[in-house]
Amino acid sequence: MSQLITGNSIPLSEVYWSLVNKADKKFSKIRDLPFYERSRYENYFFKVFKVYTQLWKFQQENRQKLVEAGLKRWEIGEIASRIAQLYYGHYMRTSDAGYLAESYVFYEAILTREYFKDGLFQDLNIANKQLRFLARFLMVCLVLGRREMVHQLVEQFRRLIDECKRTFQENDFKEWKVVAQEIVRFLKSDTAFMNIRPLRYSLVLDPNLDASTPRASRSLRLTDAILSSYHYNEVKYSELTLDSFRMLQCLEWEPSGSLYQSAGPKMGPNAPTGASRVNSQSMTDPTLPPNPRKAVLYRPSITHFLALLATICEELPSNGVVLIYLSASGKIGHTSLSPLGGRSVTSVEENILRDFESHTIKQDGDPSVQTKPSGERISEDAVEHGLSFGSHGLTGPSCIYPSDLVPFTRKPLFIIIDSDNSTAFKNICGAEKGEPAALLLSPSHTPPLISADFSRQPSGSLFTIFLTAPVQAFCLLIGISGSDIETDVLTKAERVLSSSMNELASTLAASDTLHPVWSQILKDPFLRRLLLRFIFCRAVLALYTPVFNNKQNQPECFPSLPEFLLPAAPAIQAAVLQMANVFGGASKFTLPQDITML
Repeated sequence: MSQLITGNSIPLSEVYWSLVNKADKKFSKIRDLPFYERSRYENYFFKVFKVYTQLWKFQQENRQKLVEAGLKRWEIGEIASRIAQLYYGHYMRTSDAGYLAESYVFYEAILTREYFKDGLFQDLNIANKQLRFLARFLMVCLVLGRREMVHQLVEQFRRLIDECKRTFQENDFKEWKVVAQEIVRFLKSDTAFMNIRPLRYSLVLDPNLDASTPRASRSLRLTDAILSSYHYNEVKYSELTLDSFRMLQCLEWEPSGSLYQSAGPKMGPNAPTGASRVNSQSMTDPTLPPNPRKAVLYRPSITHFLALLATICEELPSNGVVLIYLSASGKIGHTSLSPLGGRSVTSVEENILRDFESHTIKQDGDPSVQTKPSGERISEDAVEHGLSFGSHGLTGPSCIYPSDLVPFTRKPLFIIIDSDNSTAFKNICGAEKGEPAALLLSPSHTPPLISADFSRQPSGSLFTIFLTAPVQAFCLLIGISGSDIETDVLTKAERVLSSSMNELASTLAASDTLHPVWSQILKDPFLRRLLLRFIFCRAVLALYTPVFNNKQNQPECFPSLPEFLLPAAPAIQAAVLQMANVFGGASKFTLPQDITML
């Protein structure tokens, strides 16, 4: 007989299941809220979390009585899993690393206590819950940087799939097999070589410009970022692509300047009681500033993307800047192109296009500019060619055009385009609505690589690797893979690059000729590091012998940088040569200036 609540005739088990139903309903609503409904999500999150906190506390205080009334261990695990999901979802919307750490704590508790073990091979539903839990825990460990746990979970995940296929119908686990293949492919691409040092910003390893005073009338800080990547058959896990994952890591702080380390048996105040585990406080650093808030979008529709961007711009503080990272195909000839009139155009897009077309895009004399009957001039590439974030080519609701971004240049934008059609986006420069945009554009062609095991598919974009892991990108370019190089050589290369970046940062801060668009972002550590790495990338690709003087293989930036930052500048060439000498690869670069003795 169910136990009764003291002084009340309602059975305790009914109170419990009433809380479960209430929590489930609220959870399903918050899970489906789009990124752009940020204020609604913030309000709703704490309501949902409050219900789950009450539910978790209730089952802890009445565990024995509830078990006697029929509560199963997997049902307790399901509650813990939902709480972990809430924590992870809130991290993805706020970039607060504390929530990511709390998610890990709950998932690890589920793993160590084996909540889904009982009946695992007797009940298909429980087997699917265990697989779902492992897949989600894998994602948290991947983002958190706990690679040892990732590999442990992958082995457990694959082993469980094989056992379930022998116990149940094999067809029931085809989708799980695909998930396992995705994570294995992801880890093969994002190897230990790519993670020899944290991609996150490290106060120990990365240049610090706080002591310098950039010559700018204002200083902007990166407060928000939109990260989106989609290529056919690209490496991804769930909806997190390899390129977006690296940019996500690159725009966060590394606690204490080192990789996350596991700690002692202490537990966070909200954690389940039981076995000793990693404590969430040990995985965060309270002395660091908050991470920029990031939204990772996989194959976004244009309406979703624009709604999110509009929300961010509306809420942007006066000293804030928005980073937009877009990595996708825009190759002319690989997909069918149609005029703007042939795409699916919403009223929002029509207003944006009309707003965009009223501005001059190119300077006089540019042959790619068409003159409209009204006298207005517009770049054909800027109108017709964009980036495809779907499977329908360069048209439709999943194609992002340069014209889509222009209306939002009323606020400061830092735009990174990694695409074979990146040059179309340079037309934004000069067409802004009030704030000059900063643009970093990838080469339109990938340079020929000596490394036989490298291409976009297994390793991601070379341009994005240069922005997130420049030493590793340099190695891949000259044909060195992780198995070919010793750790001390990589460490020396990191020191050489760090020294060069520090010198370059100081030079930038003291420059009288640096465009205000660049000087106003030098105080922000994330944007400054991206700019410095872009300069290094541009110099390396410009001097790389197989593509020397081939502009299609070189990235561009707008507004232009001063001449002393061009690849032909002796100081820039010296930095490339110093890096090449570390790996014995100086012969692979063409240096116009006679600086071989530096």
